[in-house]
Amino acid sequence: MNIVFPLREKIPYSQQIVASDKTLMYAFLSADDKWRMLVQPEEINQQLRKAIIYKEDRYFYYHFGVNPIAILRAAFNNTIYQRRTSGASTITMQVARLMYPKKRTYLNKFTEMFRSFQLEWKYSKEEILNLYFNLVPYGGNIEGVKAASLIYFGRKPDKMSLAQIVSLAIIPNRPGTLRPGTNTDELVKARNKWLQKMKVDKLFSDELIDDALNEPIDAKRSELPKFAPHFSLRMHNQYPDMPIVYTNINLHHQQQLNTIAEKYSKRLHGYGIYNASVMILNNRTHTVEAYLGSADFADMLHSGQVDGVVAVRSPGSTLKPLVYSIAFDNGLMTPKSMIADVPVNFDGYAPENYNSKFNGNVTIEYALANSLNIPAVKTLNMVGIRSLTDKMKLAGFGQVLHSEGSIGLSVVLGGCGVKLEEMTTLFSAFANGGKFYRPHFLQSDTLNAPVQLMTPAAAYMTADILSQVNRPELPTDVASSAMHIPKIAWKTGTSYGRRDAWSIGFNSDYTIGVWLGNFSGEGVPELTGAEMATPLLFELFNAIDYNSAKSRIVSPEDLDFRLVCSESGMLPEDNCLNRVINYYIPQVTSIRRCDHLKKVFINSDSTFSYYTSCLPANGYKTAEYPNLDPDILSYYESEKISYRKIPPHNPKCERVFTEFEPRITSLLNKKEYTVERDEKHPPQLLLAANVSNDVSQVYWYINDRFYKSAMTGEDVFFVPEVGKIKISCSDDKGRNSNIAITVKDF
Repeated sequence: MNIVFPLREKIPYSQQIVASDKTLMYAFLSADDKWRMLVQPEEINQQLRKAIIYKEDRYFYYHFGVNPIAILRAAFNNTIYQRRTSGASTITMQVARLMYPKKRTYLNKFTEMFRSFQLEWKYSKEEILNLYFNLVPYGGNIEGVKAASLIYFGRKPDKMSLAQIVSLAIIPNRPGTLRPGTNTDELVKARNKWLQKMKVDKLFSDELIDDALNEPIDAKRSELPKFAPHFSLRMHNQYPDMPIVYTNINLHHQQQLNTIAEKYSKRLHGYGIYNASVMILNNRTHTVEAYLGSADFADMLHSGQVDGVVAVRSPGSTLKPLVYSIAFDNGLMTPKSMIADVPVNFDGYAPENYNSKFNGNVTIEYALANSLNIPAVKTLNMVGIRSLTDKMKLAGFGQVLHSEGSIGLSVVLGGCGVKLEEMTTLFSAFANGGKFYRPHFLQSDTLNAPVQLMTPAAAYMTADILSQVNRPELPTDVASSAMHIPKIAWKTGTSYGRRDAWSIGFNSDYTIGVWLGNFSGEGVPELTGAEMATPLLFELFNAIDYNSAKSRIVSPEDLDFRLVCSESGMLPEDNCLNRVINYYIPQVTSIRRCDHLKKVFINSDSTFSYYTSCLPANGYKTAEYPNLDPDILSYYESEKISYRKIPPHNPKCERVFTEFEPRITSLLNKKEYTVERDEKHPPQLLLAANVSNDVSQVYWYINDRFYKSAMTGEDVFFVPEVGKIKISCSDDKGRNSNIAITVKDF
């Protein structure tokens, strides 16, 4: 008969978003605008089960859907008294009526009985009883004991007292007059009447019933919980057909996050900063334990309903750790390796540090800890943009797939779009030995094969640098206050125009990503990752993982120590007097020997230098001079910084040198330049080049014709002609370099 008259299988339930402990965090109206929540069998305790069966259908377990004795009794009483004095509906018949609501006529009653037989044939008694618990009406648009218990009493069905249970048992018969909060005295009177009946029939102990009789009813229709609205909406849109979404949200951590972020965000309103987003990830289970799309979901004026966790923003400097980890893994450098933080130009792209200052030679450790821009861009140029974008794609960065062809060296300084979720998950890899795990949002998310983004050694070296406390990324207020600094590694970022402030921190247990700014994209002068985002990061870590004994990241087996020269970070030679301990990756890290000093042949009064092919028969000696990179030399010359120069080469030796030729830096090869002609002030182009330490003079040629000689570091200008121009630079050692440019009039 189910084939001819099929039962309605799909009941539209209100979707429930529940935390890891199954506590309701958020709920959505059903498709027919009802609060009808699917109740699980374990949420129905024995008291509720016994009370409902006692009141509605004492012979529920003994009939086949219809109780003939009850029907005959009801028909007799209704005939004698000429009105409806008692009903004959079983729980099964009530379920049938609730599934197929119709007017109460004799014909519809027979249809109801037919559906009851179908229900009994298809479902077990427990399944039918569970359907009743899900569909029984409680007035208005509230249906089912779970929705009623949560809305009226603020607790799940299995947590209700006997007084509350009996109250819910009797409301469906008179939902209009017994609704909680509208006629409390009438509800108490009806409840106590049924409690007395249950006492007489020994349904529960006398002591339990007496307590229930004396319990006041404090019930009214109230709002359902709304703990993580952005997260809940995301799950609702992602899993629309799932009646209960079991998430991994740790409700305690979520509540802590909500409270801390709301208070902190309000303090930022005075600066014109209105939005904050946070994601908390458990590094051991890879579960998302707390999620904040914005600090105030109801703030319509500042787009509070935007989910900042998945909004695409500029990352500022937060990608630098990934770039350095790639360099570590490629064996190109270690934390103590030296890199020049001086002006540099990459085909027209000339990055600058945040404070517009330069530091000369610095260690990689110092460059990352101080978030220097130029060393980061240099390192990216060294490892290659493709290496970075490949890692980002492996880590699930969506925007890279769409804009990979247009990504340049500026990506390491924020020249790309990322999401807070992507950045938080990326930093979690540093705490997991370089393994990247996609985040688990649901308890059913079990399949999660890791991707090895970097070796454990590279991950640890990067984390160790980011764990340093005494660095610019420590907020001024925190450093001067009594606030506890958590034992974490962290990195900040500030986007161009101060539109985005980031601070992402991790230990072995948790990774927390914080973003602050305005969803409108409006920049704020005071908005920086270190000063604005990091205090919130520290406060959250102090709340959820204060000084955890297990939070320290352990050094991996593929990492070792060795002594290196402090001047270069390379393996020391005999002339390396200052040596320091340094991390390295065996069989991977370069074994290049230190060359920070250069042995030079000079005459007795140190006025000339010689090369081996030009050594005099006698009257010379050897001396060691700093072996400086041309970029450093150019910086020293331009800034008038004194250094020990190699004496000029013996002019009597005409040997032509081929190494370390001048590098023209002011103009770019094969580039087009547009100039504006002015008779009074003709246009000029700058000629400048970086040269080796042993050079004191350079010679400039325009279209193979000598133009001018100049001392190293001296700026030279020329008035260009329209068309293609060849520019050559030679040094006093005979080394030469050429470029070609095209000049057009404006």
